[in-house]
Amino acid sequence: MDYEIVAVDDQIEVRELLVDIFTLQKKTIHVFAGATEALALIAQKKDRVGLVILDLDLGPNQLSGQEILKQLGELYPGLPVIILTGKGSVAAAVSALKAGATDFIEKDFYLEDKISLSVEKVEIMLHAVRQQKVLNAQNQRLRAEVQRLGGGHQIISGSQVMAELMEKVIRVAPLPRPLLIIGERGTGKELVAHALHFHSQRADDPFVVMNCAAVAETLLESELFGHEKGAFTGATGRKEGKFELADGGTLFLDEIGNMSLEFQAKILRVLEYQRFQRVGGSKELSVDVRVIAATNRDLNEAMDAGEFRRDLYDRLAFEVLNLPPLRERREDIPRIAEFLLRRFAAEVGSIRCSRMSKEAALQIMSYDFPGNIRELKNVIERAAYRAESDELGVEDIRAAMPNVGHTSEPKVDVGDFETRVADFESRLALSALEDRDWNQKDAAEILGLTYDQFRHLYRKYKLGSLRQVDDDPSRR
Repeated sequence: MDYEIVAVDDQIEVRELLVDIFTLQKKTIHVFAGATEALALIAQKKDRVGLVILDLDLGPNQLSGQEILKQLGELYPGLPVIILTGKGSVAAAVSALKAGATDFIEKDFYLEDKISLSVEKVEIMLHAVRQQKVLNAQNQRLRAEVQRLGGGHQIISGSQVMAELMEKVIRVAPLPRPLLIIGERGTGKELVAHALHFHSQRADDPFVVMNCAAVAETLLESELFGHEKGAFTGATGRKEGKFELADGGTLFLDEIGNMSLEFQAKILRVLEYQRFQRVGGSKELSVDVRVIAATNRDLNEAMDAGEFRRDLYDRLAFEVLNLPPLRERREDIPRIAEFLLRRFAAEVGSIRCSRMSKEAALQIMSYDFPGNIRELKNVIERAAYRAESDELGVEDIRAAMPNVGHTSEPKVDVGDFETRVADFESRLALSALEDRDWNQKDAAEILGLTYDQFRHLYRKYKLGSLRQVDDDPSRR
């Protein structure tokens, strides 16, 4: 390890011994009898000095070792310092360790061996520190690159239902089993698949995406398993399929519910044996791929209708992650909208606004967004494109909503912010009660609230008085 050493000791024989020790080790050492010159050299060569060896007692009219140690700690935090101490000053050396010294050595007949052993320990520490710096630098570069490429795969949420989902994601991600994600279009199923991959042992290996609904059935086998030259018209060369490209990593099969029963059988075989043949090939290939599947289709209905294989479902459903639509986690809508707005403003220099008014945030919470995050993204970008101020307002949001009919609540147009929030909050709670036949526990669950939180809203807005029939205590 290439670094220089500075030693401070008032005994010439100790200084000569240190020079002999480190010269044999082919290390550069600078020795001094006092602190002034030593500190000056350290300041001059601060990027080169990797170790200081310091005697605690430097004689009369000199800075004490404790004082020098304190200065070094303030000026060069993390610089290793080995303390040398004479007999009878061990207590002071222990005090120096507490003040930040790396090690202390008592001067005796075995001083040379002790120094060599201590330097070995320091070098191990220095190596670990340097490795950590390298890793930190690499991590910062990777984060910067991810940000440059569009902000990465971020899941923006603050709702209880999404917090519970992400806890499940982190818990199941390391397990080497297939998984199934179910959710409406635009809810972010691919983002969840990325999160599963990121938190698995395969995070450094490929993450490959295949949208099964975007490819004709006749081409799907070639896309997934690859093909040999001449396998069909247009196959001018060998092509690796998605399973080969994902070897060692994760393959995300989006919209798996669109596959025919015949092709489902082929997928099931690959899941069970991790083996397949390219189209037109005779050699069986082996891979190590974790499959994460997703669909917006109700697979239970599909299985009942004989359109989805139960054995494939059983193989995929080691864990089923149900991704809720935005209308079931409305409190997330402003957070996601603000993130999308900031990202759009960063991508397009001509966009003026990068924030949203409280009234606009309240307005977008009133929409159902059947297209979920994908639709929300389009609305925010259209609104930002039209906005003439640096803040997105209610009128900007309304102008960007072509289908104003899909709202679950009336628009909130009157009153100050607190009044509008209260009005919207009460309507949400009332809607949940009516949707769950006035069962407060179930209403709390669909809003992602605890029973106590919902009871607070129930009392606050006197929702019981709005019911057309008498409360049944058994339903509370």
